[in-house]
Amino acid sequence: MYKNLTLATALTAVSAMPLMAAVTAATTTELNLRAAPGPQAEVVAVMPQDATVDIAGCTSTDWCKVSFDGTEGWAYSPYLINTTMPEPTVIYQNTGTMEIETIEVDNNAADATAGAAIGAGAAALLVGGPAAVAAGAILGAAGGAAAPADETVTYVTQNPVEPVYLNGEAVVGAGLPQEVEIYTVPESEYSYAYINDAPVLVNPEDRRIVYVVR
Repeated sequence: MYKNLTLATALTAVSAMPLMAAVTAATTTELNLRAAPGPQAEVVAVMPQDATVDIAGCTSTDWCKVSFDGTEGWAYSPYLINTTMPEPTVIYQNTGTMEIETIEVDNNAADATAGAAIGAGAAALLVGGPAAVAAGAILGAAGGAAAPADETVTYVTQNPVEPVYLNGEAVVGAGLPQEVEIYTVPESEYSYAYINDAPVLVNPEDRRIVYVVR
């Protein structure tokens, strides 16, 4: 009798423990799924805009471990929106209120490389930093240009330049810091650069990415 009561009490205590709810998110733009957190990690897949992902946890900075279409990897959290909340909420800097598990990773090497090419003060890809990226995601500000001419894409891919590594992802709508050199494309209104190994077309007037060549 005593054993039965003890077991019942234990089961009640276990069932009463709060469980961390699974978090489902959506991508706000075409987004890389990487093998590890950081802009230099291998790209294992490219997730389309509005793709659904399941979040297993996030680092204390700005990367989340996710599952997309059966593939696990890491995604940049300013471009992920929690779809299980009453209002769309960017994952970035909100993991605590969403009770998302924190994953500890060593980002020292990635951070050092990201700042090396243009200086430590220009580590954020979007002008204004990841917080501005997150705000733009909520407002749907990441709009791109129409597909460029084939000649433009060919020129960019056949004339690679030294890549610049920045924190975050090279996505449409992101702005490049002034320290990043952009290059002219003949007979085109756009300039170009290689950001985190990805060729990108840039509007030279505001230095924002208008197209990512994949």
